[in-house]
Amino acid sequence: MAFPMTIQVETCYRHPDRETRVHCTRCGRPICPDCMTQAPVGHHCPTCVAEGRGGVRRVRPVIPRPRSATTAILAVNVAAFVLDLVLRTLGTGSLLEAGAMIPGLVARGEWWRLFTAMFLHVGVLHLALNSFGLYLFGNVVEQSLGTARMLALYLVTGFCASVASFTFGPVAVAAVGASGAVFGLLGAWLAYNLRRRSLRLARANVQWALMLIGINLVFGLSVPGIDNLAHIGGLVTGVVAGLGIEGVAGRRRTRTASASVTIAALVTVATALAIWRASTL
Repeated sequence: MAFPMTIQVETCYRHPDRETRVHCTRCGRPICPDCMTQAPVGHHCPTCVAEGRGGVRRVRPVIPRPRSATTAILAVNVAAFVLDLVLRTLGTGSLLEAGAMIPGLVARGEWWRLFTAMFLHVGVLHLALNSFGLYLFGNVVEQSLGTARMLALYLVTGFCASVASFTFGPVAVAAVGASGAVFGLLGAWLAYNLRRRSLRLARANVQWALMLIGINLVFGLSVPGIDNLAHIGGLVTGVVAGLGIEGVAGRRRTRTASASVTIAALVTVATALAIWRASTL
């Protein structure tokens, strides 16, 4: 005996006037061809697609946010380079001649050259490479330690890098560039993460910093004309300053005093070395 059968045809949940036999593989609702979105398996409806997009986390590129001290130093370096070009073009002088670290002139009393050299560069490529390094490490150090400490690190490590070049380098070779100070910031960043090496991210940062240090030192030893003494001096000073700039454990006053003593000790040692070197010339 035959019995009558009723075939129920479903309609799209968004378009009730359209019949369909296709269902969303995620929620099971009926959908028409206009509402289908191809999925790895089957099709998804517009609602499930929207929910899926809402659960996706957008990852922004890891680019350091410009900070005040880092931006100011970059601006000073670029301004000094442009001004030097203008003065050379006009034939009215040169910032490089007036501010480069020239050992013979430093020994004669032109001590400012140990500071001004870190803001001067020879050529666009020299400026670009050092600016890129300063942008990277200046920003992360300033973000981690604060503006005042980052500025102190730049000035102190840059000064100590110039002193290292002046004290242990040849007399007839002049030196300019922010690379010594950049190595100092890299050393401080290494020290900062060494103190937090129990954290996975800090350990990764230590490995990254050591790799960059190794690559740059090998490059400096392989390519003539690079002041490796300034790089090593800035790096060593940066590590020592980085370990002491945060201060020892204890009260805030004790930590501040420890940081001040560390900076003062580095400047004192560097000054003593410079005076000793000047006396031998």
